[in-house]
Amino acid sequence: MVKLNIDLGDRSYPIYIENDYKLIGKCIQNARFSGKIVLVTDSNVDKYQSQQCIEAIEEAGYSVNKFVIPAGESNKNLETVQKIYKYLLDLRLDRNAVLMALGGGVVGDITGFAAATFLRGINYVQIPTSLLAQSDSSVGGKVGVDFEGSKNIIGAFYQPRFVYINVNSLRTLPKRELQAGLAEVVKHGIICDSDFYEYVDYNINKIFDFDEAVLQYITKTNCSIKGAVVQQDEKESGLRAILNFGHTIGHAIETVMDFKLLHGECVSLGMVGALNMSLSLEMIDEESVNRVKGTLKKIGLPTKLEGIDVDRVYNQMFHDKKIKGGKLTFILPRKSIGEVIQCVIDDENLIKKSIASLG
Repeated sequence: MVKLNIDLGDRSYPIYIENDYKLIGKCIQNARFSGKIVLVTDSNVDKYQSQQCIEAIEEAGYSVNKFVIPAGESNKNLETVQKIYKYLLDLRLDRNAVLMALGGGVVGDITGFAAATFLRGINYVQIPTSLLAQSDSSVGGKVGVDFEGSKNIIGAFYQPRFVYINVNSLRTLPKRELQAGLAEVVKHGIICDSDFYEYVDYNINKIFDFDEAVLQYITKTNCSIKGAVVQQDEKESGLRAILNFGHTIGHAIETVMDFKLLHGECVSLGMVGALNMSLSLEMIDEESVNRVKGTLKKIGLPTKLEGIDVDRVYNQMFHDKKIKGGKLTFILPRKSIGEVIQCVIDDENLIKKSIASLG
């Protein structure tokens, strides 16, 4: 088992990286949980992962209650959270209870938010089953839901007790989901680790072949990169903002497209838009921009969006929760791959030009 630790004082927690669910019971024992366990999953993951995970937990002597939510970003809302609350009330849970999020980013965000707010905070565990969740959303404690067309606008910072990653859960994903998850993997390389970026670019075929050694290395490196940032800036007052590279434009596209594109696909487009903006500002060279576009294309991620509505995307960006003083904040690469800076940009023409470059 590979184990990493996220050091946040009394909110510190381990990340376990394994090839199956066999050791999850031991991880529960290490966490010294004493309350009822509720596994929250979605209708897709339930078909392929729930039984294996629950059996492994029960073999360690624990009983598990299961709650299944409908799959998809459109269900990441307060109505779904209310249904979870009702289920938890019916079970008469106390503050020793544990919610376990088995699924992708949507399940993790919803379950974490329910845990943060039920009884003013109960234990929760992340068991991410998508590459997107394993590489990004399961680590760092950001939880929440979408509201009135704005993504993640209601939420909290609430850390899990531990994260358990079974890299072989990726085998059940549709290829499109795997491709989308790689957007966040590439992002981590671009923002602070050029060697990791090169590794991912070189090993794309092995990733799609589910090479366990490659998947474990990528997962460990992703969690290390994100964990190091979170340890320095848990609540996004400074450094942690670099993790939003590609997200300012990407989230707006995701909303305007009514979530027809996957999150990672929108992040891919957002990264290209940010790279084009950086190129316009002469902060990065065209060769570096083209290299990243080449990597995204090799993965099968979009770098263009035909018929993009520039004005709608631009206006939607002002609903971003990271807006400062009515001005948009962008994470932009500079010099070369592996370094970014945070910039407040109020040049409407430049922003719209960057969005239009995706069309």
